[in-house]
Amino acid sequence: MSSSDRVGDRPKPQSGPRATYPTEQSPQSRRRWFLISSTTVVVLGVIIAFIGWKQFADPEVSGSATGHDVLSSNSVAVLYTVNRKNPDEAVACVVRGRAQDGAEVGRREVLIPAGDEVQIGARTVVQTSRPAVIGEVFGCTTSVPSYLQAEE
Repeated sequence: MSSSDRVGDRPKPQSGPRATYPTEQSPQSRRRWFLISSTTVVVLGVIIAFIGWKQFADPEVSGSATGHDVLSSNSVAVLYTVNRKNPDEAVACVVRGRAQDGAEVGRREVLIPAGDEVQIGARTVVQTSRPAVIGEVFGCTTSVPSYLQAEE
């Protein structure tokens, strides 16, 4: 055997796990591996926490239906409440009517103007293409489209 076949005082194994995986690591390489792993875990944790906070934090505005009244075979009145963090900001809500089979049969965008109240109640009539059995609030946003005008 030549001197290149030996590692230190021990002979180099020819096969098996010890030939594939080294038995010893330097303290610097173990420390480096620990620091890289720890940093990766912390960064991933912060990213996941930020995504969760963004997704599930209290929204700026929310709307919920409090009642409805079927006025005719082609209209439904929806009573709803809008909650907003900043009452000085106008809000747009989408209100819709749904048929017995769950299909959306009418939709209307409504502007809730800026005011003094954080919570405000509203009533909107939605024209439908066929008889509605329920009226509901699809959602509200602080991004008010420019074409939306206040109800009269």
